[in-house]
Amino acid sequence: MDQILPALGVSVVVFISTNIDDILLLSAFFADPGFTARQVVAGQFLGMAALVLASVACALLAVRVPDGWIGLLGLAPLALGLRGLWALRRGSGTDHDGDDDDDEKPPGGAARFKALAVASVTIANGGDNLGVYIPLFSSTPAHVPLHAAVFAVMTGAFCALGHRLVHHPVLGSRIRRYGRAALPFVLIGLGLWILSDALALARPAGPAG
Repeated sequence: MDQILPALGVSVVVFISTNIDDILLLSAFFADPGFTARQVVAGQFLGMAALVLASVACALLAVRVPDGWIGLLGLAPLALGLRGLWALRRGSGTDHDGDDDDDEKPPGGAARFKALAVASVTIANGGDNLGVYIPLFSSTPAHVPLHAAVFAVMTGAFCALGHRLVHHPVLGSRIRRYGRAALPFVLIGLGLWILSDALALARPAGPAG
């Protein structure tokens, strides 16, 4: 018990510090009538699971992700943002108000694609997650199941908070009104910001000696 309580505290602090920006993304996804709440939640859990599994694998293999390569993950939100911006220009889906996001169930293939789209953004935004999770899991391998369980609970809590913000009596209507229009720009900005880390790949390597 003396070791579990500190480990729980570390898990909560690590999760919040590495995922606080996900609140904005989740709120934007929940506000977009093109995504149902189930798709957003499923995508967030899939993305977080992928990040945790990748961190566990790297920790077990003592692998360090080279500088710059994680930045290439920014291509995913950038592509999704450009796609969403193109859809806005074409005026698709402008007659949804976002209040009944679970009433209409899209075809299975489309639903899976949108959940994977949310997951890809979560993964792309998880460069700092990998940078923290890998050394954490390497230093305390016995606590990995505990960390994973706490991350799962916190992921659900973040999803609930993002959904609550969108349906807030005061803020909710404004978020829903502008969320769909803002989401492509948020994704494009996020993609470019993540891609900026890939500039390290273009820099010439220093002298070997």
